Amino acid sequence: MTKESLVRTTLLAAAIAAGLLMPGAAALAQSAPGDSSQLDDLKAQLAALQAQVAQLEQHQATAAAAPSGDASKRLDALEKLVNDTKISGVSFVDFTNIDQTNRGAKTAASGDGLDVKRFYLSVDHRFSDIWSANLTTDFNYTAVTGQTQLFVKKVYLQGTFSPLATLRVGSANMPWIPMVEDWYGYRFVENTLVDRMKVGNSADWGAHLLGDNGTLNYQVSAVNGGGYKNPTRSDHVDFEARVGIQPIKGLLVAVGGYDGDLGKDTATTPALHTARRYDALAAWNRDGLRLGAEWFRATNWQNVATATTDAATGWSLWGSYDFGRFAAFGRYDRSKPSTTLDPTRTDRYWNTGLAMPFGKSLRVALAYKDDHLANATTLDMHTREVGLWGEVKW
Repeated sequence: MTKESLVRTTLLAAAIAAGLLMPGAAALAQSAPGDSSQLDDLKAQLAALQAQVAQLEQHQATAAAAPSGDASKRLDALEKLVNDTKISGVSFVDFTNIDQTNRGAKTAASGDGLDVKRFYLSVDHRFSDIWSANLTTDFNYTAVTGQTQLFVKKVYLQGTFSPLATLRVGSANMPWIPMVEDWYGYRFVENTLVDRMKVGNSADWGAHLLGDNGTLNYQVSAVNGGGYKNPTRSDHVDFEARVGIQPIKGLLVAVGGYDGDLGKDTATTPALHTARRYDALAAWNRDGLRLGAEWFRATNWQNVATATTDAATGWSLWGSYDFGRFAAFGRYDRSKPSTTLDPTRTDRYWNTGLAMPFGKSLRVALAYKDDHLANATTLDMHTREVGLWGEVKW
């Protein structure tokens, strides 16, 4: 018999006894005066029985309100799961007008449209003070292609052993692009130089060792090379590394590099060339002022599997100042996408705008962007874009 059943049985017996005693008490009340002592004893017994019934009722109510041992354990486990798990998200949205011409004639990319360029949904879970895990999905839609995509950008197991020793295994941030994005601060308006020129990946599958103690930061990644959308393997892993120094608060000087075959070296189709990239960055971010200068040189990034060789180089300058209620920003990029095969090809890009925060979760920028890609013969692509760009975080 369970504890609850026993309590219910006891209450029932007490109630029955009280019911039997009540008529007896009434009969004695009508009896002779000599029986008054028996009546007093019976009343005392009845009062004691009623007190016991009240105690049993209170005990049953308390037991019903309090969870059992197993239920309490389950509640504690659920509370721990909630406390150790964090769900967050970031979305880049824009509504703009694009005016694109090629050798003076408008292209199909021209017009008005709404783009959800990125929608990241992240789940972080901590198993202990050392071990944790991350899952980040990515969704995007572009009016130019009229297509949506949903895929996993990051999923990794992380071990944090010290400020200078964190290990991530899986698809995780690469050393260069995410770091530059943090210092630039306006990724929702435009991706940074290496990413925009398509000579690098922001995340990839592999093993990543990183650390930051406030003065020194670094990351070394051994990856498949195909990027987070392509987890297939090749005969050799690729390597990307970065080291940065912050001699004073707010100032960063960093260099980095990449070496590999971009996941294109297989047993049936060997790579013909090695893709390499060299990076440098000097940036300032303090008291609302951001300044930055980035440079890269990449070789054979588009020619790993071709007989020809090529190289690309470029630099970027940016600046912004936060006035409190709004911030003003601007940027200028200049690149040579093909220094060997098409040495006259040049890409000139610039933007400028004003950004305004709406609470802690939303920033909206009114901006203008201008990109001119041309060579000396057949290419003259000019893209002008104006409108609103938004960043939503939670």
